Amino acid sequence: MTSHFIEALLRAERPLVMEVKRQDADGIDLIAGRTPADIVAGYEAAGAPCISVVTGRWFGGTPELLRDVARMTSLPLLQKDFITRPSQLETAQELGASAVLLTAALLPASSLRNLVTAALRIGLTPFVEITGEEELAAVPNADACVIAVNNKDIRNRERGAGDIDRSLALLPAVRATGTPCPVSASAIDSPRTAARLLDEGFAGLLVATALLRTGRPQEWLAELDRSRTTDTRTLRLAAPAGGV
Repeated sequence: MTSHFIEALLRAERPLVMEVKRQDADGIDLIAGRTPADIVAGYEAAGAPCISVVTGRWFGGTPELLRDVARMTSLPLLQKDFITRPSQLETAQELGASAVLLTAALLPASSLRNLVTAALRIGLTPFVEITGEEELAAVPNADACVIAVNNKDIRNRERGAGDIDRSLALLPAVRATGTPCPVSASAIDSPRTAARLLDEGFAGLLVATALLRTGRPQEWLAELDRSRTTDTRTLRLAAPAGGV
C-alpha cells in the first residue's frame, strides 16, 4: 500500500515538498522576521502536498521545530536530519513525522538497509537521498521508498550552487529501482529549473531555500506553471542531442 506521504506527492498538481528551515548552509537566516507558523500557513495556502522540516543543527534546527510544525498542520511531514539509529526513527514518529531522511552517502550500506526496513516496519516512509548510482544497490524495498537525488554535496554541508545535471543523469537508474516517487532535491533555484525537472519525469521536488527566500510561494508556483507550458519546452528543444 502506498504511503500517505508518497500518495500526497503523486496526487498533487504541483508535487513540491516545501521546506521549513531556519538557516542555510552558510548560517544565513531564512526565517527573516517570520515565524514557522507564518511559513506553514503560506505553504498551505499555496497548496503544498507535503512539508519538510529541517531539525539538523547544521541548519539551525531542533527536534522541537518538527513537533511544533506537526501541531500546525495535518500535511504529511518529512524530518530532515542525520538519522543513524533505529531509536531516532521512533522519536521522529513521536514528533509527528510521516517520512524520514536517510542519507545514503553518510551511512554504511548495512545501516541503510536496516534503517529502511525499520522505518517501514513502524509506518514511516524512507526518503532515501542518493548522490550516485552505486548507492542505489543498498536500498531495500525501493517500491515503498522515495528515492531522492541530492543535487548538492552533503559532505561539505551542501554549500555551493549544486548540480541539477546530476538529477537528470541519475533519473533512469532511480526509476529502475521501482520507486513510485523519484525526487530531485536541493539547488532548485528557480521555477524554470523546477519545471524542467518535472517535465523530464521527476514525480516530486524538494524545494527549500528558493521558496523561503522569495517569501511569496504562490507567485513562485504561478511562474512554475507558466514555465511548464512554455520555457521548459524551449529548453528541451535547445538541449544538445544526448545531453541536457
